[in-house]
Amino acid sequence: MLTRKQLELLLFINERLKESGIPPSFDEMKDALDLRSKSGIHRLITALEERGFIRRLPNRARALEVIRLPDAVNPSFAAMRQRGGFRPSVIEGGTRKSAEPSPRHEEAANDSVAIPVMGRIAAGVPISAIQTHSHTIPVPPEMLAAGEHFALEVRGDSMIDAGILDGDTIILKKQDTANTGDIIVALIDDEEATLKRLRRKGASIALEAANPAYETRIFGPDRIRIQGRLTGLMRKY
Repeated sequence: MLTRKQLELLLFINERLKESGIPPSFDEMKDALDLRSKSGIHRLITALEERGFIRRLPNRARALEVIRLPDAVNPSFAAMRQRGGFRPSVIEGGTRKSAEPSPRHEEAANDSVAIPVMGRIAAGVPISAIQTHSHTIPVPPEMLAAGEHFALEVRGDSMIDAGILDGDTIILKKQDTANTGDIIVALIDDEEATLKRLRRKGASIALEAANPAYETRIFGPDRIRIQGRLTGLMRKY
């Protein structure tokens, strides 16, 4: 099941692709959904990708593909799509002034969860292994899955096409397994940690960047230990 905002974004991306063949920019998505920052868009896109509704295409900026739509779409969404006037900020009968206010991510601050920040992670050439707990940050609960989580500060630009920029703080679920296509923290030879997309190639493991300037690195399975899977991202402006 999708949240209201997730469905709004999915339909907005789908309509834009149908109209022009080009997905909207993050600024256009932010404005269309009436969000204050692009970090909310990053969270929604990650959630849609994890649920199998969209796919981010590697090595291309703004490259999004809608894989499927929900089986049942709210009639008011469907009607607006048929009229060609869909805009997420005015859905469900009228403008926002007359509609019931919808919950926003910012309103979850009082219910936020303290997550430990475990130092810095390289989105580029691997750096020293993950450090010890330095401090905590408040994270909205909707960014968290079941299980234990931790945060890392990103350094480098190898994941920019996945929407992860230098200086971002990423939220990860602590786990030692992941699926092909997941963005993970990988520990190489128990010495270096890096943030990359996981690809399995037979018995080998490929760590794939989301920036064409970086090469995919391939390792034997005994050289890689998965530390966590990306579930969210926070950004300061």
